Amino acid sequence: MINDGATVGWAYVGGRLATGLQDLTSDLDALDSRGFWVVVATFEGEFTCARFAHVRLAPLPIGRWRGPARSAWSTSLSYDGYVAAVEAVRAEIAAGEVYQVNICRVLTAGLPEPAAAEPAGLATLLAIGNPAPYASVVELPGISVVSASPERFLRRRGSVIESSPIKGTGRVPGDLGDKDHDENVMIVDLVRNDLGRVCETGTVAVPELCRVEAHPGLVHLVSTVSGRLRTGVGWAAIFAATFPPGSVSGAPKSSALRSIRALEPGPRGPYCGAVGWVDADATTADLAVGIRTFWFTDSAGAGDDRGLILRLGVGAGITWASDPALEWQETELKAATLLSVASGSTPG
Repeated sequence: MINDGATVGWAYVGGRLATGLQDLTSDLDALDSRGFWVVVATFEGEFTCARFAHVRLAPLPIGRWRGPARSAWSTSLSYDGYVAAVEAVRAEIAAGEVYQVNICRVLTAGLPEPAAAEPAGLATLLAIGNPAPYASVVELPGISVVSASPERFLRRRGSVIESSPIKGTGRVPGDLGDKDHDENVMIVDLVRNDLGRVCETGTVAVPELCRVEAHPGLVHLVSTVSGRLRTGVGWAAIFAATFPPGSVSGAPKSSALRSIRALEPGPRGPYCGAVGWVDADATTADLAVGIRTFWFTDSAGAGDDRGLILRLGVGAGITWASDPALEWQETELKAATLLSVASGSTPG
């Protein structure tokens, strides 16, 4: 635990260590006020905004970690359950109700030694075994999140805002086929529409389309959509237009969200939400999509005797061209490196 203020709380985002927690709110208008804010949002739309007094460039803090055994992880959707969900989405697509839906499952494991389960320790192992461009750690009252996200949700520089959705996953570039490309283009259109709700007419553009980007153990197709915000648009309006991220929901977004609620057995929490920072004074921000993201919960009172629980979500985008078995394999691929890292231990 790191703290140099009266209230316990710290974060490591964008290579900066934030300490001295001053304010904690769910009011998105606060992000337009003053100061440096760290933001964590659940997929279901619960926002936590934390303002910190002290922010400095710093190395990742050191922490202890002893992870669960690789065999200790369980899944919210079995293979059969996931395949059935994929087939259900394909039936909805055939009926013209939706074009694409991201179907996810949540993996959970009890932590064998809670005293040695420090988020900074897990983040240290991830920085070695699964480095990510939007890696972050957030510890706030009631929230502990460690993210190795490869995907930018929103970056802001003054009035310019951009999003870089990921769609298409393979082990090597040769695995990326027409289905991946078509899925990426579909989500780019959705993000263009989202940004168009808050940007000046004619400013929304796609400077990058379907770029191949390498990450530990896999490759992705990544595109970038940008626009210039209309005068007076604040963060509440920006999130209302763009959240949850299109790449982890589907198209049309409203129909995809209905499918997700019907087919997934429980809430996603911080997974597929957002995590990052907003500098209200400089009118800048960088928020990642909450994928490749672990979070901690206490099972007390939930009929679960595992104590402190570590959670990780994985998912895949389902289209008419989806093969259910291959979509399951994609979720396994996304989880493999992360679970291996999380099941390790820091020295000493």
